Parts: sequence; C-alpha cells; structure tokens
Amino acid sequence: MNPPGVHLLPAAALFAAASCAFAQAGSDAADYPNRTIRIVVGFTPGGGPDITARYLAQKLADTWKQQVIVDNRPGAGGTIAGQIVAGANPDGYTLLSVSNAHSVAAAIYSKLPYDTVRDFAGITMTASGPALLLVPPGLGTKSVKDLIALARSRPGQLNFSSAGVGSGSHFAGELFKSAAGIDAVHIPLKGIPEAITETMAGRVHFFMSPLASAIGLVKEGKVPAIAVTSLQRVPQLPAVPTVAESGLPGFRWDYWYGILAPAKTPRPIIVLLNQEITRALEQPEVGGRLSALGAEPAPTTPQAFDAFISKDIATLTAVARKEKITAQ
Repeated sequence: MNPPGVHLLPAAALFAAASCAFAQAGSDAADYPNRTIRIVVGFTPGGGPDITARYLAQKLADTWKQQVIVDNRPGAGGTIAGQIVAGANPDGYTLLSVSNAHSVAAAIYSKLPYDTVRDFAGITMTASGPALLLVPPGLGTKSVKDLIALARSRPGQLNFSSAGVGSGSHFAGELFKSAAGIDAVHIPLKGIPEAITETMAGRVHFFMSPLASAIGLVKEGKVPAIAVTSLQRVPQLPAVPTVAESGLPGFRWDYWYGILAPAKTPRPIIVLLNQEITRALEQPEVGGRLSALGAEPAPTTPQAFDAFISKDIATLTAVARKEKITAQ
C-alpha cells in the first residue's frame, strides 16, 4: 500500500541511522523539547493529515512529557497552513502535517506564498493508503461502469466534491474524470468530512475519499463505496473492487501523509523528531489503529522524504499540464 517510488526502511535501520546522525550533529538539540510543540494541519478535523497528526501528538507527548497540540488551519488546499509553517521560527516547535495536497498545490497553483521544496525540511512520511470512490446512497450507481455511463448520459451535469481546490481529493477526482473520459463539475469544500457529508446527502455525485476517513461510514452502510484506488482489493473491505478491475486498467491513487518542519531547522532536531516519530509508528497500537482505518505506517528517513516530495511534485506537474488541471 506504499506510494510508488518510496523504499521503506526497517525500524532498526532507521533508528541506527538517526542515532548516528544525531551523535555527529553535536548537542544543539540537547534540551529539545522543553515547551509545547504545535503540529499545523491544513484541513478540518477528521481527514488523514489530522488523524495521523493526532496519533503522533499523543505518542510524542507521552514520550517527552511536553504538550503537543494539533492546530487545524483549513483553506486553499492546505496552503494557508503551509504558509504559517514556512514562516515559523525554525526551532522544531512548529511542524506541518502534510498529504498529497502539498505536492498537488505545487503542481496546479501558478503562484504559492512559499517554495514547496526549499522552504521545508522533511522529517518523515508517516502513512499511506488508497482512496474509496464514494457515491450517494440514492444515486443508483452500483459500480464504476454505472457511474461512467450516468456521467456520459448527462455531460457536465454531474459533480464531485473535494477537500478544497488543490487538495489531494481534488486531483484524484480530476484524474478519475480524465481516465473515465467524463465531464463533471468540481465542488471544493472546506475539508474531507464536509466532502463526505455532501456526498452522503446526494448534493454531489462522487468523492475520492481517503479510505482512512470513510471506512467506518462504509462499513456502517451510511455511504456506498463502489471502488478502491489501490491495485489490489484491501482486506478491510474485500468486497469492494478496485477501479482498475472495474473498467479502468492501471488506475491507481495513493494518499500519503507526512511531517515537515521549516527549512533551516537544526539537523539534530530533525533527526530526533524522525527517530521518535518512527518509534511511535512502529508501535503495534499505532500500526493497528492506522491499519483499521485503511492506512499503513510508512516511515522514511528525512532525506528519502525530501526526495519523494520532489519526485511527486514533478510527476503531478507533468500530469496537471497534460490534463490542463489548474487551481483556477
């Protein structure tokens, strides 16, 4: 379930690398942390970046005996939160919980208030998982083929929700439109919970929701999921087919999540954060909670996360240009 191109390291290797780097870096972070740490999330509570941030905040607070708070600053596809953290003091006390939206914004916005690569330092990817293609209970579409047929019979009349312009769910919806050859109107909302609510209510016709955000509602029968965007079916919902097996061969979309710090954050602090977050992700309790939600722990080194984001931006930018996907 890991995003393509990401090579995950065993926990022991990550701990060894982190410990070695920390020892070489000196004692700049010897008293870190000694006050409250803030993790800024660019979306409303309930989405993947928020869920993973809250899991980690609890674990880090328990380990360090310091308060770790989650600060939701939704809007503009996560770029409001990005601007806050990019301009924060690079001391390790203001972090950013990111998702695909971080790369998507760089691909579809003509101008951002920060440089997506240069103004941040990667700490680690935290988790990854696929999307669920949700439709309203009363739409009458039981499969991807049904949805495509309906959209083609009503060109330009169907719409899809997202967590905002430039969000991962916006891009996922646009990719599905392109692959399916359909015309549907984008309806940006404040966050993932709002997008799910509008889909359940029938005011929008489909939503590419992170599996982690919708799996409970799907299991309770409150909203239908007609497909999953991984290449294989997921064990949590074995009856739900993949988009690829439902008429769009090769279609895949992974949501990923991670933690960034402002650029110029001292390397010893980056290494310590990587070490402790990785340790938290490797705990069975956290892994089990993520797995139950449809995501898997995916810790990386800081360098690997930086490299992944740069590659992801390049890939999404190429797709955005080809498909003429913009934030306007």
